[in-house]
Amino acid sequence: MSKSFNTPDKVIYVCTGSKCKKKGGKDLSKLFRGMIKDLGLKGQVEVIKTDCTDRCDYAPVTCMQPDNAWMPYTDERKAKEAFQEHILNNTPKQENP
Repeated sequence: MSKSFNTPDKVIYVCTGSKCKKKGGKDLSKLFRGMIKDLGLKGQVEVIKTDCTDRCDYAPVTCMQPDNAWMPYTDERKAKEAFQEHILNNTPKQENP
């Protein structure tokens, strides 16, 4: 028996390599997960912690898909703005059954 799983509409990649982690990458993933939960977007948007993205000079680095929006030096303010622009403004509305 094969198992299937749902794929999200949007994905937020957060680098948690050593330098990004030290500069807040782990906290950013928690922030995004909290926003997703609070806004009822679980299943539509997923946060993936990545290993090093090899962009250490720009730590912490995040990326929002499918927009392919890479954000260097992401702090809480930038994270919230990017979430609004790339996730909320582009998330299809759910239809009521």
